Amino acid sequence: MRSRLPAVPEGAAVERALTEGVVGMGGVLDPVPRTVAEAATVAAEQHDERLAARIERFADAPDGAFVWTRDGDGLAWLGRLAGPWRYDASPDASAVDLVHVRPCAWLAEPVSDADVPPAVRATFSRGGRNWQRTHDPAVSRLSAALWARGVG
Repeated sequence: MRSRLPAVPEGAAVERALTEGVVGMGGVLDPVPRTVAEAATVAAEQHDERLAARIERFADAPDGAFVWTRDGDGLAWLGRLAGPWRYDASPDASAVDLVHVRPCAWLAEPVSDADVPPAVRATFSRGGRNWQRTHDPAVSRLSAALWARGVG
């Protein structure tokens, strides 16, 4: 959830996401979209096809799917998707470039480095900014075990 905009401070979007109980990505749109299809169309026109595709993949991910992020201090956080996509047109969301959001239940504490699955660390090391899939089959099992231990 790192903004692609240089004016947005590192970690600002993650801080907002953890506080607000959401997960998301940037890409301010005008006019404000009401549906995923509208968002994808406007994103393709105002940004690029890659953002449009990311929005669609993000909206299509199933509720309950695990998500990982890192905060401004490099700490890893584990969450689970808990609802549908929406566009957050609030000034606070725009200020940190976190406008395409979904409800997310986050663990109350960051996950220790030793417990972060190796494939998640590898995904983070690729340097992408948001919404990347981790293709290792063990990640879901390891994330579920951490979730059970952290929420349980």
